[in-house]
Amino acid sequence: MTDLASQSAALAADNIRAALDGLLERRTDQTRLTSMGAGSDDLDEGRAYLAATVDGGWHVPTWPSTHGGRDASVAENQLIGSVLREYVVPDLYPFAIGLGMVGPALLTHGTAEQQDRWLRPIASGAEIWCQMFSEPEAGSDLANVALSAAQDGEVWRLGGQKTWTSRAMWSEWAICLARTDPEQPKHKGLTMFVIAMDAPGVDVRPLRQMNNDAHFSEVFVDGTVVPDAWRVGDVGEGWRVAMTILSHERAGAGSRGGGDGAKRGARVPTWITDLAALGALDDKVRRDEAMSIYAADMASRWTAQRAADEARSGGSPGPAGSGAKLRTVSSYKRRAYLANRAAGAAGMLENGHGYIETVTAPSMSIRGGTDEIQRNILGERVLGLPGEPRLDRDVPWRESRKGLL
Repeated sequence: MTDLASQSAALAADNIRAALDGLLERRTDQTRLTSMGAGSDDLDEGRAYLAATVDGGWHVPTWPSTHGGRDASVAENQLIGSVLREYVVPDLYPFAIGLGMVGPALLTHGTAEQQDRWLRPIASGAEIWCQMFSEPEAGSDLANVALSAAQDGEVWRLGGQKTWTSRAMWSEWAICLARTDPEQPKHKGLTMFVIAMDAPGVDVRPLRQMNNDAHFSEVFVDGTVVPDAWRVGDVGEGWRVAMTILSHERAGAGSRGGGDGAKRGARVPTWITDLAALGALDDKVRRDEAMSIYAADMASRWTAQRAADEARSGGSPGPAGSGAKLRTVSSYKRRAYLANRAAGAAGMLENGHGYIETVTAPSMSIRGGTDEIQRNILGERVLGLPGEPRLDRDVPWRESRKGLL
């Protein structure tokens, strides 16, 4: 970057800080926030933050200004994100599906009316969304979705079951993948809908996790009526819409906030200073492990920056987002386990250092697409390795679901 460009960037960053200083608190050495909703059911802080920043479009800068953004370029978005790390941005786990997945999908596939109705309430935190994809027999094999949608004039009638639906108990809305034509091969007979979570026939049953959170749910749908105006994309194009959503999920879109960040000018991440306070870094082995995690985090950040630059022309994350998801999961788990071990016997207690992160960590390799699926995507779509045999690609779903071997 030239000296002139550096000066321009610094000036722009100072302008952003001047605007944010009136809205948000600066991070300090004592700032500690949860990540990924671990151990927390708080909605108020995230909702207050989004309500405070929506008029300036600070959290979703690339969205249109009419929908809660500020029409920012990719470069401006990156700069705003960098400056936001200096401020107390609460854990936005309850709002992340709307901000990072549904919003981008509506901008890509939604009608103008759908964008007008749903985008700004997402950006302001007024409405929470969940993603109804997985089913008892459609997890890693997502295209095996069985929840049905039958058209009845200007409405659709939906019936079936979803599972592992995160944030369902908080949500006003869901984006739901449904089977509209069982005679088509499984990837082609799908359509995407929006469902009101308080509609008749929708039954949400939270599932208790080993970290004592109940952020995942089973959702039963029995004859729920959905207007055709709430269909996202064309009939039979649900898989294409789902791939847009999942590509943003793997790339971590909408995940700004929570424990990620540091006060301005800080060189050492807070998780390392916490280890030092515990005396863990006096041990050579633990110190070496901490530095290994830190080095991997820095390499991951640079890789993410390169991927973002490469995505400028494409406009959406590519399959390399699977690599970002794997690296993020690895970092979360390694940090959690190191912090918990450093606390000694006290780390086994519910209020012990790193306890909640440690009992949350195993789920990170499952939620948002398993590690194994991410590696398949990298192998086939990035490295160009031969794909796994797929006997059901051209067989009607009604037949393939029974098994072909």
